[in-house]
Amino acid sequence: MAAVAGVRALQRLHQPGIFQRCFGLIPAQLTPTCLPRRLCTAPTGSKERKQPDTPENVSLVENLNLMGVDVKMVRLRQPGVLRKAFTNEQAVALFLDKKGAPTNMIASIISRYPRAITRSVQHLEQRWVLWRKIFNTDEEIMIVLYRSPESFFRTSNNANFDNNITFLTSLGLDTKDLHRLLTTAPRTFSNSLVLNKRMVAFLEEICAELGGNNPEQFPKAVISRNPYILIRSTKRVRTNIDILRASLMLSNSELLHLFQGPGAEIMDLSSECLKNNFLSLEQKMVAVGCQKADIKKLILSFPMILFIGKDTLSSKLDCLLKGGITMEQIVRKPKVLEYSTQNISGRLEELKRVGYDFQDKGINVLDSSQKRFDAKIERLDA
Repeated sequence: MAAVAGVRALQRLHQPGIFQRCFGLIPAQLTPTCLPRRLCTAPTGSKERKQPDTPENVSLVENLNLMGVDVKMVRLRQPGVLRKAFTNEQAVALFLDKKGAPTNMIASIISRYPRAITRSVQHLEQRWVLWRKIFNTDEEIMIVLYRSPESFFRTSNNANFDNNITFLTSLGLDTKDLHRLLTTAPRTFSNSLVLNKRMVAFLEEICAELGGNNPEQFPKAVISRNPYILIRSTKRVRTNIDILRASLMLSNSELLHLFQGPGAEIMDLSSECLKNNFLSLEQKMVAVGCQKADIKKLILSFPMILFIGKDTLSSKLDCLLKGGITMEQIVRKPKVLEYSTQNISGRLEELKRVGYDFQDKGINVLDSSQKRFDAKIERLDA
């Protein structure tokens, strides 16, 4: 019942003038329909105590409950927020409301990232302007903000955020690239500029070490394909390069070609995961009669296979082999391994039903969209 009351209280705020009066934007006496008392939560004492046993700010908890915020979730995620003497929950709610967020969305955002209520409206307005350098509309921003509140509220350093946009743009990354970075790896923009520059300089060094002719373009090629690279450590990337070089006996030119293409996506994989997945792939392929050259060819043409865990990979390969596909065909067309075992199994059954000959016609049909696959079956079934 308390949660329902909170939602209803916030819904009433959308009546003309009420939301503004509640936050002091229109001089008026506060009414019972408004969020409680003030723009910001008032201190519970003359000074906020910093000891671990600092009690929760009772009036803040009351405000959040009235706003429909899940206080239990706040306590689990960022409990220190509830002990703050001064917060900005109502102003943050008004800011989001003006940007088009409904009351339940506002409550969800604060529940999942409570530190949002520590930001000033001035800071949020500045941040919004910076995001509009990347997104075309306010609606696009709200979609990302709701999906990942941390990406918008995490850092309070707008100058650093702006500097990162300028730096990344200077690498040749366009708005589409920045959009992808912000939606998939938002921590890139809250990294210090120094940290991002360090990774870029490291990537340039790698390119030079591998004999690349244009090290300045290499970071752009990698970041465009792997938006997570800037939130990883240079040590991890270096370790992965060494693992791949030693495991596959790759030359510098082969490594460079790999990382300028799809292989960029495995540069930031957990080194332990990379090592384990390579070993399980090697063991499985050797067990079915493949040579080292086959393993190398498979990984160079489809490096994403190194994201597939041991059991999943074994299940997919077994399914294909039992369905009459050879390892030679898989090595030539490895993207079939992108599909789930269930999907592969279902397609094999359909193709078997219509008498499809893989040895004669190949396995391209397995690596097609569902729409094209269904159309193919329909033609073969006619």
